[in-house]
Amino acid sequence: MNATQRDLIMQRWVILHELMPELLQEVGTLTPKRERVIHTLEWVRIEEFVKSSWCGIGRPPKERAWLANAFVAKAVLGLDTTTGRIERLTMNRALRRICGFPVCKKGPSESTFSRAFAEFSECRLPERVPESLIKTHLGDELIGHLSRDGTAIPARERPARSKASQAKQPAKKRGRPARGEARSAAKGSPLARQRQQTLPGMLAEIPTCCDRGSKCNAQGYKISWNGYKLHRDTADCGVPIAALLSSASMHDSRAAIPLSLMSADHVTNL
Repeated sequence: MNATQRDLIMQRWVILHELMPELLQEVGTLTPKRERVIHTLEWVRIEEFVKSSWCGIGRPPKERAWLANAFVAKAVLGLDTTTGRIERLTMNRALRRICGFPVCKKGPSESTFSRAFAEFSECRLPERVPESLIKTHLGDELIGHLSRDGTAIPARERPARSKASQAKQPAKKRGRPARGEARSAAKGSPLARQRQQTLPGMLAEIPTCCDRGSKCNAQGYKISWNGYKLHRDTADCGVPIAALLSSASMHDSRAAIPLSLMSADHVTNL
């Protein structure tokens, strides 16, 4: 990213010389991980993409901006579960103030985080925030190369049964068809259909359920996992440009054309 612009330099100056001293007076000592959370929250500005859903009727919900900051802190600190995040917020007074939660009140529960996560997924918050940052910092830059690859995402879910296994289909006859017998036409390949489809149509056909997948790792050994697969385009500078989540059993080639169209909408690459 181009970090030599005047507004970016001023933002760093404000974080170091104005925000950090105030937080030191309020919460005390800041560890390197807490400072990393502060810098990430200031650069991402995720609260600008969150809207309150309360219409004045019933009990007011927890502030969604605070919960979104907690999700960012969870990723920065490497917390695996929601329970671990709640425990960290309960015990760590400084982290609660950094995320915006008041110290004198009780913190959010697991159900509150689950409802907020469902709302963030519906409004595509994890996609809109990186997309805005990429267009702002790399939209006018010329990217040399994009590296495209997929990685395994294990999940603690039960694999979904395929439609072919659920439906009882009659066994196909082996060999050539008899005279006068009509055979159903072979299905076209997904890559051939993608050449005639738009981006929303391609994304609609990509499977997203949890299932079993297998691939060869960097050492040449075959590994299997239960969960999903993350496909990503990365620029030369190491910044992720586009990402796509699919079932673990989907081949990487089916994500190539959608990722190329998504990356072309964000940046200009060679």
